[in-house]
Amino acid sequence: MEPLKILVVDDESRMRKLLKDYLTRGGYRVLEAADGEEAINIFMGTRDIALIILDVMMPKLDGYGVAEEIRKLSNVPIIMLTAKSDERDELKGFSLGVDEYITKPFSPKILVARVEAVLRRTVSTEEENIISAHGIEMNISAHRVLVDGKEVELSYKEFELLNYFLLNQGVALSRETILNNVWNYDYFGDARTIDTHVKKLRSKLGNSGKAIKTIWGMGYKFEV
Repeated sequence: MEPLKILVVDDESRMRKLLKDYLTRGGYRVLEAADGEEAINIFMGTRDIALIILDVMMPKLDGYGVAEEIRKLSNVPIIMLTAKSDERDELKGFSLGVDEYITKPFSPKILVARVEAVLRRTVSTEEENIISAHGIEMNISAHRVLVDGKEVELSYKEFELLNYFLLNQGVALSRETILNNVWNYDYFGDARTIDTHVKKLRSKLGNSGKAIKTIWGMGYKFEV
């Protein structure tokens, strides 16, 4: 299993090195950013960052600005570091979706313990949102699909359709039932749109797509 990635964002190189040393000893892979803009660029260009440690006072874009931008894209846990201890600052951070708030100076060992505690909560929640079958691994919260360990790009409806099949393994599903549950009851198009999406989905899933069986004259069934 690959080590979890943690993005450390602080304009002080000594602080970044200190945190990196302790987190690396804890078994994590550490990425570094020296300002808010660099942090956002790294986050957007890197997959699977498990947690962000974010300083408040930084050039270009402060920690609050970074947290606000990140929350538009992701629910990745954020631990905020600050030299301030004002209650209003903490409330501002929590209002932006920050998970923990640590005031400098702090013990690096305590910070690592906080990191572990936050990750235990978030990783366990994420694992509950993973469905696996026939070489397919579907992460609902991250909106990702792996087939035999390789990521597959699905459209929004293809993702929803696959999710519905996996949740109803072994159940014969009529086209109307699929249409009502995946496209919702307010869809008035042709039920044959199901056939088009199933064809594309099977193609993208490769050999795993064979688990989507056609029931002639009725619909489909996901069966391993």
